[in-house]
Amino acid sequence: MNGVANVDCRHDFVVVIPVADRPQHLRDCLDSLVELCRRYPYGGRIMVLIADDSRDPDSIGQHRALAGAFGRQGLATHYLGQAEQIALVDRLPPELRGRLAGVIGACAPDAFHHKGASITRNIAYLWLNRLPADGRKRLFWFLDSDQEFRVNLETVEGESLDYAVDYFHALDRIFSATPARIVTGKVVGDPPVSPAVMAGNFLDDVLAFLAEMAGVPAGAACTFHGGPSRPADDAAYHDMAELFGFKASADAYRYRCPILGAHDHAGCFADFAGRLNRFFDGEHPTRRSYYRQDDLMAGIKPARTIYTGNYVFTPAGLDWFIPFADLKLRMAGPTLGRIIRAELGDAFVSANLPMLHKRTVDAIGQSEFRPGIERDSERVDLSGEFERQYFGDVMLFAMVRLTEQGYPASQPDAEAIAAVVDATEAEMRGRYSAKHGQIVARIDRLDALFSDPARWWQRDARLAEACHAWRRFIANMRDNFAEDSRAWQLIEASANRVARKAAIGAAIGRYRADRAAWRAALEQA
Repeated sequence: MNGVANVDCRHDFVVVIPVADRPQHLRDCLDSLVELCRRYPYGGRIMVLIADDSRDPDSIGQHRALAGAFGRQGLATHYLGQAEQIALVDRLPPELRGRLAGVIGACAPDAFHHKGASITRNIAYLWLNRLPADGRKRLFWFLDSDQEFRVNLETVEGESLDYAVDYFHALDRIFSATPARIVTGKVVGDPPVSPAVMAGNFLDDVLAFLAEMAGVPAGAACTFHGGPSRPADDAAYHDMAELFGFKASADAYRYRCPILGAHDHAGCFADFAGRLNRFFDGEHPTRRSYYRQDDLMAGIKPARTIYTGNYVFTPAGLDWFIPFADLKLRMAGPTLGRIIRAELGDAFVSANLPMLHKRTVDAIGQSEFRPGIERDSERVDLSGEFERQYFGDVMLFAMVRLTEQGYPASQPDAEAIAAVVDATEAEMRGRYSAKHGQIVARIDRLDALFSDPARWWQRDARLAEACHAWRRFIANMRDNFAEDSRAWQLIEASANRVARKAAIGAAIGRYRADRAAWRAALEQA
């Protein structure tokens, strides 16, 4: 990709990385940034801001040390620890802090951790707003700590990771040659959504894999190779892709075995077993997305969704904080995107500049930290994340309906907002319930197929560990998606549903007031 010829006219970048208890993810992210800058030297200034929301003192120490270590490598890095975040908030007048509780939270100084990614991003906005003006053009780039500045490419041999995108020159070109004020990219590799909304199609693929395995000899050469895999474009990993305007896939995706060299079906079976339980951290081994290169400027399109793990904006974009942050629901980015689209129109665009998304750390086979998930050695409880996903969808699609009616420029009264939230939640409950029934049926079919004592994997002592992984997967699927799962109990609980809907409605109703308070906070700098 060609950059802008005049180096002095290039934008400076502040890369903002919110992080919570993920030192290895953060190290990998920063390593990839250093390598990107080595391969594609950029004329403008690049600075990194690490906004720490960790609870574990060891993680905090490691994050701070990483900031220092990469700074000594020449990567200008600032560590925004919790003490500095508290100081930023305390700079605001007490009355204004109270008005901004829904935006920057109201955490006590001794519990200023795990505030949530949205609150942490908004506090980082306050820090960015205080940067001194020096007459240079500046862009702010927010990403997630479990991403890297490279992409995955599909090859004949399988997946290859490469630095195929010259991000800084490309973004500089977009903001120099177009009226864009906010640009969102996407991710490739692991999906950006919760397992709560991928269980149905993943079970389809797992069932297809196991059924095919049942019909081939264990010791025969592996046949799960050859030909390109089906790329998981257009939200193919999402059980309700049609909600987002995509066509849902009716067919299962065939697993593409990544093992190189000679091996048999038993080896493939065991390898797949080792990947199964990573699904609960958000991996999807059958529906991965790959980078597809196209012309940079031709790939710029009007956007409606912010990917909070990959979005870039001019200083004027600080006006659009992450809304409803105190609710700690998922889908905050898509919700914000609908508001920005309603207000900015064609100055809000998407570009084909994805980043590599890696949900897990290879050394431990799972994510270092994910909010709303509890686990021990055998069990994973997704109920917290599942509930946040469900009501996040309610929040998002209530916003879709309201922006179609002119919101936020036109403000409905509280009763009208409540009616939209109620109707949206009823629709979501119907959709989730239908998918839930299908998922339970698939779990039963998978359990019956796997547990059949006549199957060759049940009779091969070498596959004992692999079979244990399969049983663990099936048990965790039941724990999280069966009729009596904790997640469904939370969603179906009347008191929780009433409280969540009321909180969503109230947050939507106070958005104008939040916006006014936020603008006052930005003027404090």
